[in-house]
Amino acid sequence: METSVIPTSTASPVHQTVAINNAADIAVIVLYFVLVIGVGLWSMCRTNRATVGGYFLAGRNMQWYTVGASLFASNIGSGHFVGLAGTGAAKGLAVGGFEWNALFVVLLLGWLFVPVYLTAGVITMPQYLMKRFGGNRIRFYLSLISLFLYIFTKISVDMFSGAIFIQQALGWNIYVAVIALLIITCIYTVTGGLAALMYTDTVQTFVIIAGAFVLMGYSFHEVGGYQALFNKYKGAVPSLHDSINPLRYNISDKCYLPRADSYNLLQDAVNGDLPWPGLIFGITIVGVWFWCSDQVIIQRCLAARNLTHVKAGCVLCGYIKLLPMYLMVLPGMISRVLYPNEVACVVPEECEKICGTSVGCSNIAYPKLVVALMPNGLRGLMLAVMLAALMSSLASIFNSSSTLFTMDIWARFRKGASNKELMIVGRIWILCIVAISIAWIPVVQAAQSGQLFDYIQSITSYLAPPIGAVVLLGVFVKRVNEPLHRLVYSLRYSCEKRIDLDIVDENKPKIKTQVEAENGTTDKHLVTTEPKQKKNLFSRCFTWFCGISSESVPEPTEEEKAEEMRKMTDISENRVWSNVVNINAIIMMCVALFLWGFYA
Repeated sequence: METSVIPTSTASPVHQTVAINNAADIAVIVLYFVLVIGVGLWSMCRTNRATVGGYFLAGRNMQWYTVGASLFASNIGSGHFVGLAGTGAAKGLAVGGFEWNALFVVLLLGWLFVPVYLTAGVITMPQYLMKRFGGNRIRFYLSLISLFLYIFTKISVDMFSGAIFIQQALGWNIYVAVIALLIITCIYTVTGGLAALMYTDTVQTFVIIAGAFVLMGYSFHEVGGYQALFNKYKGAVPSLHDSINPLRYNISDKCYLPRADSYNLLQDAVNGDLPWPGLIFGITIVGVWFWCSDQVIIQRCLAARNLTHVKAGCVLCGYIKLLPMYLMVLPGMISRVLYPNEVACVVPEECEKICGTSVGCSNIAYPKLVVALMPNGLRGLMLAVMLAALMSSLASIFNSSSTLFTMDIWARFRKGASNKELMIVGRIWILCIVAISIAWIPVVQAAQSGQLFDYIQSITSYLAPPIGAVVLLGVFVKRVNEPLHRLVYSLRYSCEKRIDLDIVDENKPKIKTQVEAENGTTDKHLVTTEPKQKKNLFSRCFTWFCGISSESVPEPTEEEKAEEMRKMTDISENRVWSNVVNINAIIMMCVALFLWGFYA
């Protein structure tokens, strides 16, 4: 078995052999891509990607298991594998609280928030706030803030973490790795709509979980078992720490010694790296923003067949969120035990040679396990796992940011934009945010002492709470602003006639739109259709592959629009299946509470 060879002497250069260069690994990776591409092409044929409803909302026909798997895959990117394992290696168990905190918040999404979004009849979260509070400014500001967060905390972090893995596995330059990843992901995203993403997310979820379980088994076997990990972790100190000159490097023992409370999920309220009030209350506030109002998550729920499928998908996602503590955090701690000189390095010159950054190398904890422990074939599986996590997360973010920009920003200034124009603009926007994200990677690389998960939380903790507060007030406090019916949780079943505050430009004649034909919304994006033109075979194949069509759609009658609106805003549930979902939610919460108490 080939492994990376990383010398510990500061005098000698680092040499790392390419770990994935054999027929077994390459065959597994090729098989993975064939599977994903096959599922993607199959789903592309099932959905009309040439319309707003088809491309951005998957025709509102997704089942619960697809919704749940897509929620998980959209959240768990390569940044989680690298970030959770890296912070686990540096600080212990507490970072797993981020995942277990989400178990409860995701239930709030399905039971309290989504019913309001459905009865509001919206496509995007900024559109909901516009309906709820009136005016275009709040819609525009929220769109800009969301795009900012996507670029600087999600896209750039996922690209960087995926590149770290490829760098460790293949020995590529980090920017070459980023460009290769982006080429794959852009093709994967631009050509397919939300339906393609959600179906492939389902496959990716199985790949992620299966591969992570395999690595976890190898890791615990190598360290000597579960109890051996906790016996050895606090002694995982780099051998060079005895020769460190504190005056030269300004390094204290806290930099290389594991914390005394590394085994506690709830750390000291004052001196802990992750104080327990912040974990329980602070992270919950951030979680309300991400799980209950972020476009990436909401868009998948709005694509569900009905409200029961939304709730069941949330429960499935919650069950799967129990796993990252064991699949990512504990393996990160094992990596520090097995390779303390590399993962826990503190001498800047040494860290620069090991991982290319002087602020620490904890981010290589998970990739290091893959390169060092996995045999031929399984290393290829783990690269497929990381690519699955990366592509599912990036593709989801690309699609949702494209939705925000197209529907909430571009359509505001281009009210007469055709359906074809909106589809093209959405795809071009993806290329723009990719370029910005690449430019931000050096900042991500050097931020927060090299601990990727801390970087993510430090940015979102500034911007997420205000957004979460506005959404909470809008959904639950009916006295805030104008009383609009069915836009507040307590009024979700109201039958009163509602005048939407998002209706603007009343002096202009209303144009019947394809958006209304697709989903019954009253949002005036003034989408027009173009006359069908005869095209050659190449042009027809190209437009089909990109999901762009100029074929006209018959104008719906008022009765058809009313029926479509009724179906879209219906939140009635089958009592039997609703009870089944409720019972599963209670069971999941009981399991989560037991684990919190066990590791607290």
